Amino acid sequence: MFTKSNLLGTLAGFVVLFLGGWVFYDMLAADFYASHTTAAGAAAMRGEETMNLLYIAIGCLVQACIMQSIYSKLAEKGNGFKFGAYFGVFVGLGIGVLNFGVMDLMDMTGHLVDAVWSIVFYGITGLAIATVSNKFAD
Repeated sequence: MFTKSNLLGTLAGFVVLFLGGWVFYDMLAADFYASHTTAAGAAAMRGEETMNLLYIAIGCLVQACIMQSIYSKLAEKGNGFKFGAYFGVFVGLGIGVLNFGVMDLMDMTGHLVDAVWSIVFYGITGLAIATVSNKFAD
């Protein structure tokens, strides 16, 4: 479980998730998401001054650790992007559509764009995990 390749793969995934999410959601697509967030969703969101980076980092670390564990046990070696993209379908499309059904956070366009982004984003994360894990495989 705590091999060099697992720890470094987790670290690579964490860096991509933490920094990539910040760059995309806070810099590149902030205006798009603001225009597709409902009034209830906007009221539920924390402002920048009350966001807790520790909890965001812990969440990214947990996701990276789970992705690394699944990749090392189940995924085909060399298919890191494909593995991550499947994870993105689960998170972005599966959970996103489910959230649309039970919560009033964004309109459907926002959820569908987030699903496409999630597929790419988790695909890149999977690629980073696979590349680092395979490079440092025991």
